[in-house]
Amino acid sequence: MGQENVQISFFQHIKALLPPHLSPVDEIAELLNISNDSAYRRIRGEKPISFDELQKLCGHFKISLDQFLHLQSDSLVFTGRSVGQGAFNYEQYLTDVLRNVQLMNSFPSRELYYLNKDIPVFHYFLFPEMVAFKSFFWVKTILHSPQYANQAFRLDDFKDEKIFALGRQLSEAYHILPSQEIWNIENINSTIRQIEYYKNSGVFASKQDILTIYDCLQKIMDHLERQAEAGCKFTAGGVGERKGAAYKIYVNEYILGDNTILAVLGDRKITYINHSVLNYLVTSDPGFCEHTYQNIRNLIKRSMLISEVSEKERRRFFNNIREKITARRNAL
Repeated sequence: MGQENVQISFFQHIKALLPPHLSPVDEIAELLNISNDSAYRRIRGEKPISFDELQKLCGHFKISLDQFLHLQSDSLVFTGRSVGQGAFNYEQYLTDVLRNVQLMNSFPSRELYYLNKDIPVFHYFLFPEMVAFKSFFWVKTILHSPQYANQAFRLDDFKDEKIFALGRQLSEAYHILPSQEIWNIENINSTIRQIEYYKNSGVFASKQDILTIYDCLQKIMDHLERQAEAGCKFTAGGVGERKGAAYKIYVNEYILGDNTILAVLGDRKITYINHSVLNYLVTSDPGFCEHTYQNIRNLIKRSMLISEVSEKERRRFFNNIREKITARRNAL
């Protein structure tokens, strides 16, 4: 393949990475600080791109040249920023998650696969009490924020409107994103352990707040069961509920997931690998994403679908989870 054809293929690869609503010419022209006409000439292979331009393009669009050129390599390109690094804080983390979900929703054909280790984070943001508790826990205990160091948790004191607003936007974006989740009975344990840890450590300011959080956890499970029964997402709250995207829950009794997320967007796939509780690494590497996709599909084949069908198994699964929550609540 000649240099001109390689360059044309390179820009076609960039075009495939962009959401449908974005213009490759506009994006490339802005990134390289050149005119649209100059960008067209590079895209058509009429003008060679410089090494500096190649570096900018690869860095911005997260392209590995050895993979693009099919060179033998065991390396994979992942991107991601960790909360607490520099000025990247919890609010920016939620903003970043929101942007990723909005990117997924920009594709007409889209599907999200979630291999659960915990309750998928998107479900928390439908319920303000859980938003308050989880946000407080993550910032105080995981991120070790100095301002929370000696602070007790009081539901009435958590009034971060920016976090609540981001949570509402995130739940709205997730509402219209078709999703498939692989659950295990153990997925509830992480949240229960967090509540119990704060209870035993005296972080809760009142017993009533503990009861409220456990009641909220029950509401999340009730809402999930109703969505599983309907086979689609809908907003919480009862009055004015709106139906959303298709929603499938599978139960796998012998595998506990690791919070891996795979987005299938038309012909493109993106994998999100969870690490350090909150953070994640992202890759669009075709080989890795295809391997992840096939692994998830194999797990689905060995799991039980409880959305719309298998009423008996669906009730058994959610009743077992509710028993766990009730036992902890009653122990108070």
